Amino acid sequence: MERKRAVRRVGVVVLAANLGLALVKGAVWLDTGSLALASEAVNSGADAIYSAVVVAGLYLTTQPPDFEHPHGHERIEPFVSLFVAAGVLAAGVGVAWSGVSSLLSGSYAAVPPLAAVVLGGGAAAKFALYRYCLRAGENHGSPALVAAAKDNRTDVLTALAALIGAGGAAVGYPVLDPIAALVVAGGVLLTGVDIVRDNVGYLVGAAPPEDLRVEIIEIALSHPEVRGAHDVVAHYVGPEVDVSLHIEVEGDMTVREAHDIETEIVESIRGLKEVDDAFVHVDPKELGEWKEGDDRWRDERVD
Repeated sequence: MERKRAVRRVGVVVLAANLGLALVKGAVWLDTGSLALASEAVNSGADAIYSAVVVAGLYLTTQPPDFEHPHGHERIEPFVSLFVAAGVLAAGVGVAWSGVSSLLSGSYAAVPPLAAVVLGGGAAAKFALYRYCLRAGENHGSPALVAAAKDNRTDVLTALAALIGAGGAAVGYPVLDPIAALVVAGGVLLTGVDIVRDNVGYLVGAAPPEDLRVEIIEIALSHPEVRGAHDVVAHYVGPEVDVSLHIEVEGDMTVREAHDIETEIVESIRGLKEVDDAFVHVDPKELGEWKEGDDRWRDERVD
């Protein structure tokens, strides 16, 4: 419940912030006629639109399990992240196009002081949103919020590019504006690719980092009645991890005893923040089901 409320709250905050920035930038654009600020106002308006989609996606992904989705709706979240990535990539192409067009045409526009102040304030606000979304995304395991954080980081870069252009024009080097735009475009495009790379693994059931697998094995082997573990499989189901493994115990114990061991290990593995569910199969150690290459997971208590 805490994760659901937190994730939804962050989405609403980002939406409200982007709406506010779009209105402020639009108002100052109308007052100053700054083309740089007009571009930033359109960018913030587009951010507000995508933020609304993100809020809707986060609402769906935090719905409880139902008959059609017994493991919940978390698999929707990587698709929300890819939607954000598409917006970031489109922004990168737009910034690059603007920079190239300006260089080819030789038209460089100065930014009025009031517009520069608004751009600076907008960059500061976006940096605050970046830190806020990143912290919440990492704390609650939300790839959509991490993607939103990276998108806000690209907005900081675009605002700074506009300010560099303003500074260049002020000191007699207006060509710095399109050059800065091209540099920023490269960073924005790399951010989009980074978001895609982060989320494709969630969609195709990739394995989590090896240290998580090691931690799972250590949990299994820490039980005093477990003599070994093998056939360990951990993979992403959306942003969370499903685990299955076999444990080896003494073959003469009762079914009830084996069941109790299985339950304790399942609960311990499910207690890991990254894990959604765990499935444990109990084997008599005397059957010798050990597979080649699994010896590093074999407990030293095995005969």
